[in-house]
Amino acid sequence: MRRQAHVLLVEDNMADIELTRDMLVTNERDIKFSVAKDGVEAIDFLCGNGDWSKPGPPTLILLDLNLPRKDGRQVLAVLKGHEDLRRIPVIVLSSSESEMDVTNCYHLGANCYIVKPMDLKAYRAIVKAVEEFWLARAVLPRREGHSAATAIGYGQ
Repeated sequence: MRRQAHVLLVEDNMADIELTRDMLVTNERDIKFSVAKDGVEAIDFLCGNGDWSKPGPPTLILLDLNLPRKDGRQVLAVLKGHEDLRRIPVIVLSSSESEMDVTNCYHLGANCYIVKPMDLKAYRAIVKAVEEFWLARAVLPRREGHSAATAIGYGQ
């Protein structure tokens, strides 16, 4: 059964954005792809604020940790602390191998932590593995409207 997925990539590195987009959008799956380039944009997206209200909530979030304005840890804490958003699986994709970062992300509710490889071929393999498991094999919650997401109160 073919199912539509909506991936939100929260990433400030344009090379990683383009590579991830190219790999996910140009395949046989029906994948909608959105990007937030910092933590504030990610929270706005998840709350449906402004122009971010159109795509609706994501099926899966790929989250970098070291972001401008609001880092990935803060985004994860907001996301997993909210009743209507915490069910969205979050995969942390970070260059950090720090045990403290790994432990903290799992403590905050990350569903998976992957260290970004520096090698292009290895990065492609990671994205393919994420796609195969999270978008083809795992059973994820249905996407619902995000009117309740505005209850976070962020930016109000």
